[in-house]
Amino acid sequence: MTWLKTATQLMAIAAVLASIPAHAVDGIAADKIVIGQSITLQGGKNDYGNAVQAGVQTYLKSVNSHGGVNGRQIVLKTLDDDNKTDMAEANAQQLVEKDKVFILFGSIEGGPSTAVMKVANKLMVPFFGPMAGSPTLRRPFQPLVFPVRAEHREEFKALIAQAKNLGMSKVAFLRSDSEVGLQHLANVKLICAELGAELVADLPFKGDINDAQIDKLVQQTDQAGTQVVLNHGSSGVYEAFIRKARGKGVRVTFYGVNSGSTQLVKHLGALSHGMVFSQVVPSPWERKTSITREYQDEFTKARPGEEFSYGSLEGYITAKALVAALRLAGPNPTRESFVAALDGARLDLNGLKVAYGSDLHQGLGFVDLSIVTRESKFRH
Repeated sequence: MTWLKTATQLMAIAAVLASIPAHAVDGIAADKIVIGQSITLQGGKNDYGNAVQAGVQTYLKSVNSHGGVNGRQIVLKTLDDDNKTDMAEANAQQLVEKDKVFILFGSIEGGPSTAVMKVANKLMVPFFGPMAGSPTLRRPFQPLVFPVRAEHREEFKALIAQAKNLGMSKVAFLRSDSEVGLQHLANVKLICAELGAELVADLPFKGDINDAQIDKLVQQTDQAGTQVVLNHGSSGVYEAFIRKARGKGVRVTFYGVNSGSTQLVKHLGALSHGMVFSQVVPSPWERKTSITREYQDEFTKARPGEEFSYGSLEGYITAKALVAALRLAGPNPTRESFVAALDGARLDLNGLKVAYGSDLHQGLGFVDLSIVTRESKFRH
């Protein structure tokens, strides 16, 4: 169906939807709401995916223990996409057509998230909370897609501006060799032009990149006179790239986007000291904000002994936004009422403000910078 945007049409839709019994809607039963998720876990080997999922599960467990949403428990049906776009697409198709979930939720990588969005648009199912910074999730406008986190474009801008302030204007960009990667590249070029920086090295890589190919990218970076390197996600590849560059004595500064930053620093150890990362959530270790205090208390209770991380805080915040959106959809929610309720909505996530307009689903605009200390800690 066509998603109507005028106030009169939305009121008419709401009146009709209110009369539809809940049991007629996929994923909605008298006692539960079934949410479908395709996420990159890679059989438990993806540290970032595991952290995100720990945060999601922590918040949903808390909500369910207090009665769920309008008396319904939130049931999360999760499939592992192994960071493969074709698998993510197949997962989304299965979740909607076979498992009959209410909506799709919570992928973490750009390629898989775009693949889930493709299915969401084809089958006319809302896709809430993709935890990826891909530009495809916002432009062109996607009326069925509701990101929560800020996009990578805003992170790139913050990082390049920081580099410029420190006298570094020659930029290299490590990115996936994909359609999404090309869109990120276009954004980096625009930002460099805007801020007076220069992109001196484009460093694309395939998912099956090997040591010899990483060596060539490192050599390209060095020969271009690069001063600062930025990455587009893929913390595992970035780790290998940094180790190679440091091992060869390449004198360059490494900056990074938020995705997997906690895990990257843990793996790199002393090699990460002095790195600057953009972050799309506040510091999960500090108690300076209401949302982090809430997260820390709930996470400690649900998962005693586990470390705080940016990934688990982002998962927690995104699940919190999901529940807020479900509540807006009413006591007898449908996919149509879910979308209509978010038109112009402002969600308050204990101090963080999420915005969805009629022509832009911005989500959060929050971007901060952190530096890695000699103790391998993040200081904002």
